[in-house]
Amino acid sequence: MLYSKMEIVFGSASRRMLYSSASLHLHRQLFLMAPKSHRIRQHSTMQGAVKKPRSILTESAPTSSSMKDSFSKYAEYLNQFNDKRERVVKASRDITINSKKVIFQVHRISKNNKDEVLQKAEKDLSAVKDQYIARLVNELQGTDFWKLRRAYSPGVQEYVEAATLCKFCTTGTLLNLEEINSLLLPLSDPSLEPLQINILDYILGLADLTGELMRLAIGRISDGEIEYAEKICRFVREIYRELTLLAPKMDESWDMKSKMDVMLQSVMKIENACFSVHVRGSEYTSLNGIEDPSYALLGVSEFE
Repeated sequence: MLYSKMEIVFGSASRRMLYSSASLHLHRQLFLMAPKSHRIRQHSTMQGAVKKPRSILTESAPTSSSMKDSFSKYAEYLNQFNDKRERVVKASRDITINSKKVIFQVHRISKNNKDEVLQKAEKDLSAVKDQYIARLVNELQGTDFWKLRRAYSPGVQEYVEAATLCKFCTTGTLLNLEEINSLLLPLSDPSLEPLQINILDYILGLADLTGELMRLAIGRISDGEIEYAEKICRFVREIYRELTLLAPKMDESWDMKSKMDVMLQSVMKIENACFSVHVRGSEYTSLNGIEDPSYALLGVSEFE
């Protein structure tokens, strides 16, 4: 009797399983036999019934509008900053080109036209300051011009190089940073923060000056102005000696490290040229038509 009851229970359970399996199989066959459009609608209906769409909470309209206005201001600031940077780069390029012209003018100097050449070089340097430096000052004064230093630094360094070269050829002294900035001060609006050349750009321009002085010394030796070449040699030595003490403290300036190597080469070239003149003075004086016989007896000890 117990066995018959179990048979009745398990038999009814098996019949329910068979019935559900048969109904599922029939439903699948009907779904496959239906048209494609009907199957798609039915499939989407089934998914929609199972998975409900999630609602996304959004902020209020005034908050979204204020954020949009903020980003619009940021975009406008960046566009204006990039436009200013392009103008500053153009001004720096013009300063570089015209300062190089001043340097080339100084290299035309000789024993016969020294005053004339230096006078024209000073005039051209003043034009660079009044035209191109003034345009750079107008772009940068009253702003955070240190943000754009990399854009205008090459032009400023070239101007420092030209100004110090003219100063040395005219007076034999060095044009310091305070004197250069005092020349640029009238270009700025008194009510705004003036653009001043920083110490790093001044030192980098001064390092480039030694290369131009080396070329000038070689040219003076070929023209027979030995004393002037010796004066240049002593001046370049002094600059190199002072910057040698300063360069180790400029860890962040890779340009200064490379320029110190070039500066040492310039000093050695001037020294070797002056040394050769003193050692082989008799050959050199005969080529230049110097009749003083004592010049050929100059010793190395007389050269500093």
